[in-house]
Amino acid sequence: MGRVKGKVVAISGAARGQGRSHAVRLAEEGADIIAFDICADVEATEYPMATVEDLEETARLVEKTGQRIFTRQADVRDRAAVQAVIDEGVAELGRLDVVVANAGISPIGAGRPIGAFTDTVDINLNGAINTVHAALPHLGEGASIILIGSAAGLIPGYGDTGPAGPGGAAYSFAKQTLVQYVNAIAFQLAATNRRINAIHPANCNTELLHSQPMYDTFRPDLEKPTREDAEPSFATFHAMAVPYVEPIDVSHAVVYLAADESRFVTGSHLKVDAGALVKRGL
Repeated sequence: MGRVKGKVVAISGAARGQGRSHAVRLAEEGADIIAFDICADVEATEYPMATVEDLEETARLVEKTGQRIFTRQADVRDRAAVQAVIDEGVAELGRLDVVVANAGISPIGAGRPIGAFTDTVDINLNGAINTVHAALPHLGEGASIILIGSAAGLIPGYGDTGPAGPGGAAYSFAKQTLVQYVNAIAFQLAATNRRINAIHPANCNTELLHSQPMYDTFRPDLEKPTREDAEPSFATFHAMAVPYVEPIDVSHAVVYLAADESRFVTGSHLKVDAGALVKRGL
């Protein structure tokens, strides 16, 4: 315990799913948290987004560990709003040592309008960069920046994504571009002893995966497939015989990259993917 004791960590998309898991796990290891989330639906997703009550539950779980948490609603597409939240959080908690750009959507499915593409790029790519750039003025020597990418970001290719539709194409594009962003900015930050790395999960057991549009995409042969119908298809993405990894599996990697034990790790891409990329020879 205490691997990030005394640090303050900002996390986007912290109301539920991976973001909540990262917040609680980091708090268990001694960090105070700046947590923000849109807490409103995004039309393109066609599944419910996190709520204010979800963000309040994240705060309750963090406070249960004995750590402090500062929460606000903010849309990562709005750079000024993200900047304001981080500035206020730093004023409240005294410093910023780590930022975790976690917020994301997946409006997957064929036949979607182009808004599924643009919203995904705006949130998953531009939103991640907004979060990092808003945090940079507060991040001093030894700071760590962590991007939550995706195994999809390490699989090359674009074009016709079939049942994944424009949202699926945008998801891959956004995550692929974040890989290049990490590679480019890691060198720029290294001279000031600041680090940036990405974690690339495969299917993860969150609300983003468990939605009707996702089930429909993985089982296009069925009308209104259920979670039970989709899980065997989820498993085919991986080399290991599991349909998904758990949020905590990703959070363990977040703690490692946030902690000083990874002080010389930068520009890296850590796969938490149950062998999804090995299966593809990548």
